Amino acid sequence: MTRIVLPYLISFATSLLGNSVTAIALPLLVLFTTGSPLGAGVVAIAAAVPAALAGILMGSLVDRINRRTAAILSDVISAVALLILPVVDLTVGLDLGWFVAVAIIGSFGDVPGITAREAMLPAIATASGVDPARLIGIREALSGVMLLIGPAVAGVLVATLEPVTVLWVTAGTAALAAGVTLLVPRSATTQVRAVEAGSSVGARHFSPKSLLYGVRQLFHTPVLRSLVMLATVLAVVLAATQGIVIPVHFAFQGEPGYVGFVLSSLAAGLLVGGGTFAIFGPRVRRRTWFAAGLVLLGLGFIGISMLGPVWSVFAAAALAGLGGGCLNAVVGLAFVEQVAETERGRLLGAQNAIITLAPALGIGGAATIIEFGTTQLAAGLLAGIWILAAVIALIVPSLRRIGENGC
Repeated sequence: MTRIVLPYLISFATSLLGNSVTAIALPLLVLFTTGSPLGAGVVAIAAAVPAALAGILMGSLVDRINRRTAAILSDVISAVALLILPVVDLTVGLDLGWFVAVAIIGSFGDVPGITAREAMLPAIATASGVDPARLIGIREALSGVMLLIGPAVAGVLVATLEPVTVLWVTAGTAALAAGVTLLVPRSATTQVRAVEAGSSVGARHFSPKSLLYGVRQLFHTPVLRSLVMLATVLAVVLAATQGIVIPVHFAFQGEPGYVGFVLSSLAAGLLVGGGTFAIFGPRVRRRTWFAAGLVLLGLGFIGISMLGPVWSVFAAAALAGLGGGCLNAVVGLAFVEQVAETERGRLLGAQNAIITLAPALGIGGAATIIEFGTTQLAAGLLAGIWILAAVIALIVPSLRRIGENGC
């Protein structure tokens, strides 16, 4: 069991840590190089749109080859993309065009890599004899750990090294993730391929119809459509809250140093939520976890929206993280149960593509509201959006019976 699960989890954590550090170091490098905050925004958009397209396009490939191979290729692409910037800096010099080009290249490694590792989880669970619910809970707890230590690691690296030098480290992290994935036995990630199963016409050939198969299936299947819409709303609200509302609030208060602590509180909540699900997930009805996640997130966002004393924002962020850890685990397990093995890459790729675009929408919308209104107004609207989404999720027929086939 250990020789299968441990390399999988280590490669997942290593890849996520590298992405977390890059998410902080790269915008700083753009800012230092161009001197323009708008430049960092341009690079973010340049990365988001191709990443969404890559998620859709590469999902078909993930279903056609061994998912271990797909994850390794994705990590190699990410490592090469990150290496381009320090090499160019040492030779011809960096400008905005290079950042945009690398963002586009790197997008073909990030989302497909996430998709491949998510898609291989059921096979890993079967080969190792671990309950999928427990493995997903551990994975979500690891996500919390990486989100907790990622900003701290990035802060130390940026403080001791130039941002362009940090990219050597993150490229090495991506390469390390690829190397660790090689330790996962190939037989443990072998799936029945769509080509062999002949499950659908769209799965047999690369065509516009087959490439959009995952998107069509997501929106034609009621439970998957509802889960994706819920996950998208959460991504929008969470990205806007942690990416704009909290930083702007503390910046206006003259306490920007608290931003990192709030985000760490959120990550700690994710860690506890995912860890709790890993331990008790199979013993408690799935519907209970689902409802608890929705409610805890709602309470957390309401607490944050009040923008009260620092301790209250910390506590609310931890509460939101706790709910997010529970909800993410349930949604991940629902996809394992609802999606056929031969279609998992395309459907997860489509889901990740949609969610990749959500943060830009949330941050842009919140920034506009703050620009023409107030931070309090933006925080309140975000909390209201989640409350509405949570109420709908609790009563919509497609989600009312979630987990009926599980515990």
